[in-house]
Amino acid sequence: MNKNNQTNEEKKKKKRLLILLLLFLLAISAGGLYYYFSTKTESVQVVSGDYLPDAKSAKKMSDKEVKAAEQKAVDASKFNMVIKSEAVFENGDSEGSLYIQNPVENVYPINVVIRLDSNNEQVYSSGAIQPGYEINGAKLEKKLAQGDHPATATFDIYDSKTNKKRGQVQAGITIRINN
Repeated sequence: MNKNNQTNEEKKKKKRLLILLLLFLLAISAGGLYYYFSTKTESVQVVSGDYLPDAKSAKKMSDKEVKAAEQKAVDASKFNMVIKSEAVFENGDSEGSLYIQNPVENVYPINVVIRLDSNNEQVYSSGAIQPGYEINGAKLEKKLAQGDHPATATFDIYDSKTNKKRGQVQAGITIRINN
């Protein structure tokens, strides 16, 4: 019987070993399949970009044309402000000698606002002044007392196509009220 028990024991050991081997192979296969499917990428099709077509009827600009285009860009970036440094009024209610000009060389319309230096109070606004237009005499929006009043004129520069503000420059001015 001893031999019979030994044979049964060997059969059981072989059976366990076979089951462990099958489980091991199953685990390896499952791991391999997981790795394969988790790292699998789809092929990507690369589409090349457009290429510049051959020239047809374009011609090189002459040096004169290039310089004219450059000068136009420079002229558009320039701004000349013209304002008389002193505005004289007989009294606080009268029209005075306020002079503002938007030279024809400027390409942008402007609005000029004058504020007193003492309290930043607005005393004048020109409204839109197109290039080539000027103001030669105006009345203040606020009555001022007799004497000299230092002020700052702010030139707001606007784009003529979009009407959006492009920048501003300032100049000092003295408002003189005689009586």
